[in-house]
Amino acid sequence: MSHLDPDVAALIAMGETDAGVAEDFDHLAGCAECADEVAAFAAAVGAARGAMARGPLLTPPPRVWDAISAEVNGAAADSPAPASATHSVAPATHSVTPAPEVHGAPTHVVSGAHRARRGGRRRRMPFALALAGALAVVAVVAGVWIVRDVGVQPTIVAEATLDPFPDHQGAQGEAVLEDVDGRSQVVVTLDAALADEGYREVWLIAEDGSDLVSLGVLDGDHGTFDVPAGVDLERFRLVDVSQEADDGDAAHSGDSIVRGALQSA
Repeated sequence: MSHLDPDVAALIAMGETDAGVAEDFDHLAGCAECADEVAAFAAAVGAARGAMARGPLLTPPPRVWDAISAEVNGAAADSPAPASATHSVAPATHSVTPAPEVHGAPTHVVSGAHRARRGGRRRRMPFALALAGALAVVAVVAGVWIVRDVGVQPTIVAEATLDPFPDHQGAQGEAVLEDVDGRSQVVVTLDAALADEGYREVWLIAEDGSDLVSLGVLDGDHGTFDVPAGVDLERFRLVDVSQEADDGDAAHSGDSIVRGALQSA
């Protein structure tokens, strides 16, 4: 029985408009075996394209592409080379012939030679295996890199407007308390003149002023800080940014630049 060449089946699945002649699509409409093969290739193509369309991708390191190359080359090497193949070639006429749409195949194709006779159990060609392997690997790699790039999206729990203290008129800032997969973090943005010496530190302060917790040094005008485990955020609702001296003293300097209370979002 004559079946579609695997190369043609793969190209049809990829949406190539010149992948087959009208008789190829006639055969595809009545042959469940060939239709299943095209559907399998189409699923691999869809998985790869869908994964890459869901978000921006980072550039993978060279070892990722080495793995893809090994996968594709391994698929081709494992495929037995056919002893012989007889290809029935029809002369190209460069005319456009309507063809029935099957499994997403194009409704018009350019005439050409694309069929091969294969009896009994159909042989899978190296190109078809390599294409399927490459698309599957690309889909997995794309998914992995999208997950790494996008990551877990934070949930905003509370926000604060940070107002200036008298010695730092003109300064302003904001703080956002976020939940990231069960972890609390505070994102601080500050617009204030930099001092000639020292550094700026971010704090959580109890509303009654009885206690405080250092979150870390604010390097620049924006920073993200993990809230230490066990800190009661219902109690420590004041976000403070202070100007600190390089004197080795870990305590708050008393020179606050801005401060504000977190309010539920």
